[in-house]
Amino acid sequence: MPIYEYQAEIPEKACKVCREGFEYIQGVDEKPLSHCPHCGKRVKRIISWCHAAVIDPSPERAGTERKITEYEKAGLYSHAAELADKHSHKTKDKLLKERALENYRKAGYNFDSSSDSDT
Repeated sequence: MPIYEYQAEIPEKACKVCREGFEYIQGVDEKPLSHCPHCGKRVKRIISWCHAAVIDPSPERAGTERKITEYEKAGLYSHAAELADKHSHKTKDKLLKERALENYRKAGYNFDSSSDSDT
């Protein structure tokens, strides 16, 4: 599915998201957005470089995604984080790595380096 770019018709009356511009994934046959999904102000589609969303249809990826989602729904964030982290390392998937970090945070892990105690 293509990724389209939008920005506010009147930037000085818009939210930060549409004032600076945002990307939106939609089908080729879908009508262009007319309003910002964040603030509701009018937006226009802008011409940009060609972008496309690439979806990995592999059965392994689908199974991993399904299991991570199951863990998240069950509140087992450390399990979800571990699985997402392992799979992101294997596939070099940055979005999955971000998801792993978010699940680690939800599980109570603190990544703040200032919390290291040397005393």
